[in-house]
Amino acid sequence: MANIIRRDPFFELTSLRDRMNQLFNQSFGGFEGFGLEQPLTETNFLPPVDISEDEHNIMLQAEIPGMKAEELNITLENNVLTITGDRKFKEEEKKENYHRIERRYGKFTRSFTLPASVDGEKVNAVFENGVLNITLPKKEEFKPKQITIGVKTPIAPVKGKEKAA
Repeated sequence: MANIIRRDPFFELTSLRDRMNQLFNQSFGGFEGFGLEQPLTETNFLPPVDISEDEHNIMLQAEIPGMKAEELNITLENNVLTITGDRKFKEEEKKENYHRIERRYGKFTRSFTLPASVDGEKVNAVFENGVLNITLPKKEEFKPKQITIGVKTPIAPVKGKEKAA
């Protein structure tokens, strides 16, 4: 009886890619443009950020696991919010024989131009469980205001004082 083996049409391409990755790693120590491993000194750590808004605030959330609040720096100057830090590779871990390092390390800077509606004096930042939450309150004059609409009712003519046509 013959065995039936499912053939992966991309197997040869995947195998070729893996061989090319090995060649670049051996020759050049990694090649960033193709997503290959890089030396620890050339990481490009860039924390992902979500920005949302409601009627009172603009909220920014940045995922920065493995860092402490005191290792981060947040500045607001000329309506530009800048977050900087340096996520360091733990020296004691270098002694181990790694087969793969996918976590990113190194210095990073994220800058965001804020709208004029942000009240820079009331910005609040909280760092908890590897997530930086920055609340940027809106200035009062930029918050939506509810406007009531007055209804004008027509005045009925008084009997006896009707206009003569």
